[in-house]
Amino acid sequence: MPSKGVKCFTYLSVPAVEVEYSVPNQTIKRDNQQDFSIDHLEVDKKNLGTFDFKGRFEFVVRRDGRELTRQWLKVNAMTGKLSDGTMVNMDQTPSIFAEDLIISYGFYDAGPGHAGLPSQHQCYVTVTRNNENWMGDLAPQDDDKSSHPFNRMILPSSHDIGMNSMDTSLALLKNAGTGAIKEVLGRELPHVFDIFNRVGDGAVNRIAPDIIRALAITQKDSLDTILKLGARYFEFRPAKCHRRLLAVGDLEDTLYFQHGAIPGMPYRQFLTDIVQFLQDHPNEIIVVQNRWDGVPGDCPRPSDDELRDVREDVLRDKDLQIGDENDMTSKSIRDLRDEKKILIILQNTRQVSNYDDAANATLTGDSMIDKLNAMAQDPPSGYPITLLQCQATATNIRDVIVASVLDSDVSTSPILATKATCDNKILPLLRGDVGRRLVGEEGVVVLMNDFFEGGTADTAIGMCGERLG
Repeated sequence: MPSKGVKCFTYLSVPAVEVEYSVPNQTIKRDNQQDFSIDHLEVDKKNLGTFDFKGRFEFVVRRDGRELTRQWLKVNAMTGKLSDGTMVNMDQTPSIFAEDLIISYGFYDAGPGHAGLPSQHQCYVTVTRNNENWMGDLAPQDDDKSSHPFNRMILPSSHDIGMNSMDTSLALLKNAGTGAIKEVLGRELPHVFDIFNRVGDGAVNRIAPDIIRALAITQKDSLDTILKLGARYFEFRPAKCHRRLLAVGDLEDTLYFQHGAIPGMPYRQFLTDIVQFLQDHPNEIIVVQNRWDGVPGDCPRPSDDELRDVREDVLRDKDLQIGDENDMTSKSIRDLRDEKKILIILQNTRQVSNYDDAANATLTGDSMIDKLNAMAQDPPSGYPITLLQCQATATNIRDVIVASVLDSDVSTSPILATKATCDNKILPLLRGDVGRRLVGEEGVVVLMNDFFEGGTADTAIGMCGERLG
C-alpha cells in the first residue's frame, strides 16, 4: 500500500513536558529531557478509508497534562502532498510562547527525494524555557560569576539574522523586470543560471521568490522571538541594495542586511530592536559583528561615518553605551554592565570557524562532523572569536538547488531540509568532549544555526555555564 513517512525530531529541556506525534493508527510520545531524539511515523493508505488518501499528522505539546499547542496537517499517502492544516508552509510555523516556555517547530515538505534530498517529511519540535534573561540568571551582577571575563562567554547565534522574512525581497521584486532578475540573481547567486536555463522568460518572475526562499531565508522568527529564545551574537552585513534592482524596485535607498544581492532586514530597524531589548533586559549583553562577506560590489557599503550616524541616531536619549573589541576581550561581565556597555559592535574582527565550503555542502551533516572532530584534535587559539557553525550549506550543491526551486513551495527549502538532521548530530557533539576541546580557555565562542530554536540556545547556554564554572 502507498505511504509517506514523517521523521520527528524532538528536544525538551523542561520537566513535565511531553510531545505526542500521531498519524492514523500510530502514536509516539516523547518526554525525555535534554535528549535529541528521532522517531518515524508512516501515513499509510491501509490505515485510511477505502476512498481516502489523506491522513492527518499532528503533534501536541502538553505540560502536566495541559495542552499547550496542537499543530497538524493532512498528508496524501499516494503523492506525499500536503493540504489543509496549520503547518502547510513555513510562514505558518513561528515559535509559540506558552506560559514561561517557548515552543519552536518546523516542517519540511519532502518531495520524492531527488538529488539526495529527504524523501520523508521532517518535523522538529523543541520546548525550552523563555531565555530572555539567561545571562542575568547564569551570572547575576552580585554573584562571583559576573567577575569572569566576558571573553569566557559562549553565545547562541542565529545565522544570517537579517533573512528572517521575505518582505524586503518581495518589495524589491514587485516591479523588477525579467532582465533585471536574470542579470542580478543569475550572476550573484550559485547555480541560478542553471534554473533560468530550464524555464522560459515568462516563468522567471514567478519563480524568483522561490529562488530567494530556497537560497536565502535562514530564519523564520522575529528578531524579538530569537532574542527571547536566547541568541546574543549576530553577524550583520549592512549595505545598500544592488543598484540594478534598486532602480526598478520599490525600496528606500538605505542600509539592509545583504545576502549576496538579496536584501533583508534594514540595519536601522535591527539596531533599534536590539537596543529596545537591552533596555528591557539590562543584564543581557549582545555582540554584533558587522562583516561584508559575499556582498557584491554593486551593493554600496557604508562608510564608518554612515554606520556611526545610524548608531548615534538609534541611541539618542538612551542610557546605553557601545562597547568595542577591546571591551569584549578585556573586561568582565560585571564591568560591561556597570559601564552600560551591553551592546558591543565589532567590525571585521578576527575569528576562526569550522565552516568549510566542501564540508558544509552536505545533506547529512556527516562531513561537518568529520571537520569538527579533526578541528578538536588541534583546537584553534588566539582568536577573539571562535565561531562554531551548526548549519549545513546544501545551497552550494547544484542539483539540490535545481530540484528545490523547480519542485518547490515555501517549505521545500534545502536549508530547512538539513536543519533537524544536522542539529541531532552536531549539537550533542558540541555538548560533549569535542565541544569542550574546541572552546579552549579564552575567547568568545559562538554557536550559530539556521532557523534558530531552543535546542541550539540550550546547548550554548549549558556550555557557557560549564565554562564559567
